[in-house]
Amino acid sequence: MSEKKGSILLVEDEENLHEALKLNLELEGYEVTSAFDGVSALQAVQNEYFDLIIMDVMLPEMDGITVTETIRISNNEVPILILSAKNASADRVLGLKKGADDYLTKPFNLEELLLRVTKLINKNLKLRDKSSVGDTYSFGGHTLDFKAQEATLANGSTIQLSKKETMLLKLLIENKNEVVPREKILQSVWGYNVYPTTRTIDNFILNFRKYFEADSRNPNYFHSVRGVGYKYSE
Repeated sequence: MSEKKGSILLVEDEENLHEALKLNLELEGYEVTSAFDGVSALQAVQNEYFDLIIMDVMLPEMDGITVTETIRISNNEVPILILSAKNASADRVLGLKKGADDYLTKPFNLEELLLRVTKLINKNLKLRDKSSVGDTYSFGGHTLDFKAQEATLANGSTIQLSKKETMLLKLLIENKNEVVPREKILQSVWGYNVYPTTRTIDNFILNFRKYFEADSRNPNYFHSVRGVGYKYSE
């Protein structure tokens, strides 16, 4: 078999089609992870990185459109190719609106599917440099370890970070120099159905300034943008 060209999460509950797609993708050199329902698809996305997701719409427990929307809300930009038995333009528009990168209706031509897969993965590889900061990140003499949930400060001391602090730091840093809206922070860090007040985020930003800013009243790194959201800049 040729060298692995990328990792794909295949989300399809129809077993015969799933096995046929998996076999053909593996023959093309892709590493394929299987999911047969929406909930297990989301768990897989949380646990590992994929270069592409092939997503059926009609799934048990949670439909593919909802799974796609949930992945996008969590600030994950992995390319998503939707497979659907529905070919009405309204369904296609809804899929793309909720965050899909491409949409293919069943029955489809296998060669066309493989061409679209190649195109989406190649596009993603070009964009990947921007997408993730990795497990550690350094700025202003401070070093963050996202896995260990701790920060080593410029003065040599170490502080433990809460899970929410770690998630918020990573989200802001991955969007360096861009304002991240409050709604996106609340959904990404606090969860889909839990909405604390924006005062909660303000308190986290104040903590970051205490930890990392030389002068917390005149921050260099962590900024509040009134009425919009928050920004990390260097």
